[in-house]
Amino acid sequence: MDSMHTMEQLVAELNKYNYHYYTMDTPLVSDKEYDVLYDQLVQVEADSGIILPESPTQRVGGELLKGFEPHRHLSPLWSLDKAQNIDQLRNWNNRVIKLVTDYNSKNPDNPLPDPCYAVELKFDGLTLNLTYQDGRLVQAATRGNGVIGEGILAQVKTIKSVPLTIPFSEGTIEVQGEGIMNLSVLSNYNLTAAEPLKNARNAAAGALRNLNPKATASRRLSAYFYNVGYSDANTFANHREMMDFLRENQFKVNPFITYFENFDDVTEELAMIVESRSGLDYLIDGAVIKVIDMETRGVLGYTDKFPRWAVAYKFEAEETTTVLESVSWEVGRTGKITPVARVEAVELAGVTVQNCTLNNIGDIERKNLKHALGARVFIRRSNDVIPEILGKVTEDNDGEEIEFPTHCPSCGFPLEQKGAHLFCYDSLNCKPQLIGRITHFASRDAMDIDTFSGMTAELLNTELDVSEPADLYSLTFEDLVKLDRFGEKKANNLLQALEKSKERDLASFLFALGIPNTGKATTRMLADHYRDLNAVMAATVEELVGLPDVGGIVAESIVSFFADPFMRAGIDRMLTLGVQAKAPEAPRVVSTDSFFSSKTVVLTGTLHKLTRDEAADKLAALGAKVTGSVSAKTDILIAGEKAGSKLAKAQKLGIQVIEDEDEFIRLLEM
Repeated sequence: MDSMHTMEQLVAELNKYNYHYYTMDTPLVSDKEYDVLYDQLVQVEADSGIILPESPTQRVGGELLKGFEPHRHLSPLWSLDKAQNIDQLRNWNNRVIKLVTDYNSKNPDNPLPDPCYAVELKFDGLTLNLTYQDGRLVQAATRGNGVIGEGILAQVKTIKSVPLTIPFSEGTIEVQGEGIMNLSVLSNYNLTAAEPLKNARNAAAGALRNLNPKATASRRLSAYFYNVGYSDANTFANHREMMDFLRENQFKVNPFITYFENFDDVTEELAMIVESRSGLDYLIDGAVIKVIDMETRGVLGYTDKFPRWAVAYKFEAEETTTVLESVSWEVGRTGKITPVARVEAVELAGVTVQNCTLNNIGDIERKNLKHALGARVFIRRSNDVIPEILGKVTEDNDGEEIEFPTHCPSCGFPLEQKGAHLFCYDSLNCKPQLIGRITHFASRDAMDIDTFSGMTAELLNTELDVSEPADLYSLTFEDLVKLDRFGEKKANNLLQALEKSKERDLASFLFALGIPNTGKATTRMLADHYRDLNAVMAATVEELVGLPDVGGIVAESIVSFFADPFMRAGIDRMLTLGVQAKAPEAPRVVSTDSFFSSKTVVLTGTLHKLTRDEAADKLAALGAKVTGSVSAKTDILIAGEKAGSKLAKAQKLGIQVIEDEDEFIRLLEM
């Protein structure tokens, strides 16, 4: 009896922690503390020979299944009619209004309310239908044909955001949702997978229809829920009540759900979702618009295929297939060789795509693309960046081989492989590396040399033999004015910009040097810690690894960079020519009584009176913790112009939002 009591306590406690971690995104304990309790439960179960149905140990997947059993849904799972554009969406709404008006004219004593609408994301995963009896999960099934699906209970139990028991224990209910694989989880999975997955939708669907639940568990799926399709003991007056019921019963409900009385507001919300879509960590292929009132839904009813009270608004695809035509190899400023794919032109997410990234030779091999020239491949475009090739459509060797280069495509120097990448180490003579380093040195976040560009760097290299940043500070008016497309005004502007850049601070100078494996955060930390260029250059590996966020690789990169005689000579030359690399001002005392003290703050969108870095520095000086993502732990969101998904999530979570930049600045100055 004692072991049973211990087991019940552990199961309840671990399930509570699972709910807060996987559903609410608000962990209550550390992973280590959770693991201690989990191991204790495993031991109690082993000693007693008893396992409770709702035990979290049952989520890891059991024995290989022999096949899927058919499951008849208690209530049909309907498909949705589709609207491909706003005009079709308005036509749907006009039909809704007409039907409501017709009903009200015939039933003046009991009229329906004016239609109001819910807008939800349309997930691109696999539909799930969960059955609970007296509060326990007893079945999970695919949609199938809408009437009969396949039982996949063992697979769905591996999804940690799916509750095995719920507080509602009055009879039987069916809950619908979508099983998905987060894009970040897919990316991490593919880093070590023997067979990388091609896209998140297929990964989720394949996992849930895998007869080995352990394989399902390995893909760390998630699920969002959006409908109660059947209940023999509960009814809802409207969609809000239904969503509240799901949340109260520990189902994961996506925060991006909004309600509107005016249909024009619906179309504005759809435009915002399209804009923020690329920032989501999961695939969506549209949005679903639903009439909120349940009585109205009953009156509107169904066609042979679709409910009349809901419609799916389809977005332009972010994934498609096309033919891989060729691969070229580009040299970066660090000597890294990057493959760039040329594909058969295809329309994707509103643009014509012809070039795609392949990352590196390891990426080509992991994605089974070594023999893919001329073959059809999956591509994905998001966040307005160059699209990525995800993998081949078929598993056959039905294409020509991609030849990996052995010598630098620019200078002909023999290449070396380091990890998954190829490198050219002829850094002093390889033209793309020279131009890349100079362009980076002059960039806005580095020395901020106004009017400078990659084309300028190439022209200076070709015509004036400018091959390192130090050469920039030896340029004269006579050198520049004789160049093609350089008049007196442009020559003077560049010389003035170079002179002004000499005053840039130490953090900017360190970033401009392009030290391998370091970014802006690291170089700023080095400047703040050492406060002197000579001290940074003299730092040892042992010293550096003791600093925040500096590991062995970064420390070795910094020490090796400053040990290079060529780099040291260039730095000494710049200092002789007037570059100051000024140490930061004396560190300010962090305020403990400001409006932002001890608050977690997220910045998003475009600010016009401050740069993002300036705003972050001011917040830090006032005792705020500035982070990059919105969660339940966020206290304040600063939303500039064109704020997207972070603003929407903050609004759904009830987080304080400051959208007026003048008000933000006023609070900073309080």
